Amino acid sequence: MNDTVTPFRIEIPQCDLDDLRDRLAATRWPTDLAGVGWARGVPLAYLRELAEYWRTAYDWRKHEARLNEIPQFTTEIDGQRVHFLHIRSPRPDALPLILTHGWPGSIVEFLDLIGPLSDPAAHGGDPADAFHLVIPSLPGFGLSGPTRETGWNTGRVAAAWAQLMHRLGYDRYGAQGGDLGALVAPELGRAATGQVTGVHVNAASFGFIPFGQVSAEERASLTPAEQARLDVLAEFTDDQSGYFKLSATRPQTLAYALTDSPVGQLAWLVEKFKEWTFPAAELPEVAIDRDVLLTNVMLYWLTGTGGSAAQFYYENMHAHSWHTEPATTPTGVAVFAQDLPIRRYAERGNTITHWSEFDRGGHFAALEAPDLLIADIRAFFRTLR
Repeated sequence: MNDTVTPFRIEIPQCDLDDLRDRLAATRWPTDLAGVGWARGVPLAYLRELAEYWRTAYDWRKHEARLNEIPQFTTEIDGQRVHFLHIRSPRPDALPLILTHGWPGSIVEFLDLIGPLSDPAAHGGDPADAFHLVIPSLPGFGLSGPTRETGWNTGRVAAAWAQLMHRLGYDRYGAQGGDLGALVAPELGRAATGQVTGVHVNAASFGFIPFGQVSAEERASLTPAEQARLDVLAEFTDDQSGYFKLSATRPQTLAYALTDSPVGQLAWLVEKFKEWTFPAAELPEVAIDRDVLLTNVMLYWLTGTGGSAAQFYYENMHAHSWHTEPATTPTGVAVFAQDLPIRRYAERGNTITHWSEFDRGGHFAALEAPDLLIADIRAFFRTLR
């Protein structure tokens, strides 16, 4: 096994950027229906304008340079290349923390968290809250992709993260994650119980929400806020889960469109940035900066990992490895305004020691409400150092 950790810089060939612009210029556009807005997907006029901005005004080299200001590395774990950011705090006794992104996100989500979490004293915080940060790209996503074999489900990723932290010399650390990261972080707590001091999640779903239908009697026993989350969950299941079903059943078929068409990849991701931010706005860039959104899209496009990212859903839905015993690692949950967790269901499979609810911020809390997420991560781990 090759356990070498190699410094890495992002250096996208100019020919790849030229190819992207050529493809955007040659897009074969569909028609759409008048007056339907976003109800049937991304509107044609909006996407044409965004694609033209991407082609003519967005500056990848600027954002590539920003990413390259952060120490980056690659290593091989279980036969898979793993890319990660590694930021050592100036405080030697900082707690190591591994942050895991989700879909349709990437390491770009965490850029504004790096300074405050690793060097709180420089950002108006308590120096005792400092973290050494490890921020990997999920296998199959972006610079850790594509995957080359089957089996990369949540459990295998968690085992890889445990190996990564050991390889970096961290034998005691915390784990945080949102969306898919909220699947990986608790699994890491199970895989490395003696090393993981605590697990913090946001945008959590499976393991933190009801499994199956909720009876009218049980619903009546929930708070109004919890009942509202059930309504959001029902809307997601009925109207917003098509991406999940396709990814979890036919990811290879989906891969051709996402890999061949930049506009296809753009629409596939930007729809969720529109639907999952809070408060829901007319345009996704009202909640998240347009260039940040496009940099996130670029990491999927330039690495050709739209399809291999979808494979992660297939692997998890076909793993048949659901846990029957509650996890014992202390777990903190941040529930933002668009999130789904309900405490009574979360407590069935997790040892909940910290629970926060917020009236702003959505699925992409690190981008939408970084101040709230940073404060909650600090508060949770303060008692576990």
